[in-house]
Amino acid sequence: MQHKYATPRTPLVVKYGGNALPDDGAPDPLLAEIVHRHAHGEPIVVVHGGGPEIDRRLAQLAIPTRRIDGLRVTDADTLQVTEAALCATINKRLVRACCALGARAVGISGQDARTLVAQRAFGARGEDLGLVGDVVHADPTLVQALLDAGFLPIVAPLAVSDDAAHAFNVNADLAAAALAGALRARAFVIVTNVPRVLADRRDPASGIAHLTLEDARTFAASSACAEGMRPKMRAAIDAVALGAHATYICAATPTTLHDALIRNEATIISAPSSTGNIAATSPSDTLRV
Repeated sequence: MQHKYATPRTPLVVKYGGNALPDDGAPDPLLAEIVHRHAHGEPIVVVHGGGPEIDRRLAQLAIPTRRIDGLRVTDADTLQVTEAALCATINKRLVRACCALGARAVGISGQDARTLVAQRAFGARGEDLGLVGDVVHADPTLVQALLDAGFLPIVAPLAVSDDAAHAFNVNADLAAAALAGALRARAFVIVTNVPRVLADRRDPASGIAHLTLEDARTFAASSACAEGMRPKMRAAIDAVALGAHATYICAATPTTLHDALIRNEATIISAPSSTGNIAATSPSDTLRV
């Protein structure tokens, strides 16, 4: 993917997990922190998942769910449910939540303006995954225009085929990474259920504070990397390789972004040329929620 767009002030991209989605009206510290920073002039993009909601809808419709290497095998019926859940229910729930907190939130998907273009993906052993896609091009023009106009973009992780004939279901971590790279994000934050990536999955005290891009690639390919962390590591690596300044893998806390970006309570993956606290460049970084 080639970068065609760069701005003097690059945004923060946050991957918001499907498991973190609040019910309508329920408080959410991470969304409150995102809106707080946005209100103080920081450009932020949210890319969300939605696996649990998709699972629930498929079960209601008696459509079986099958996964290969953690990826949902997606036929036409599954894609229709996935698109409805991600682009309508989940995306608009997040838009409403952010608007209720005072943000000018706008919901889009990766299909809009061909923001994310994908090609058909296959399993590690060549298995047919159906309408699952790998992002091959990310065009940040629409998202950047929304940022420049003062909006808070909230992006559903669906991509479009190169001929725009149909959508592709894309792993949300990888969709967020592609967009973070194309935007040359100052930081890409992946919120997960552990404070840091563990060097030894059996030792909770073995959290890794920092990895260079090459060290991250080596670790992700090793047996030390837990299976559940591999997709997060791949996304973290992709984002930096594609142009983001750094990726932060962190746990959700009452002040997730402050803890990760300012206190460095995260595993930070950065390019060799990156030094110091890369993310601490925005006026909002001195503010606590």
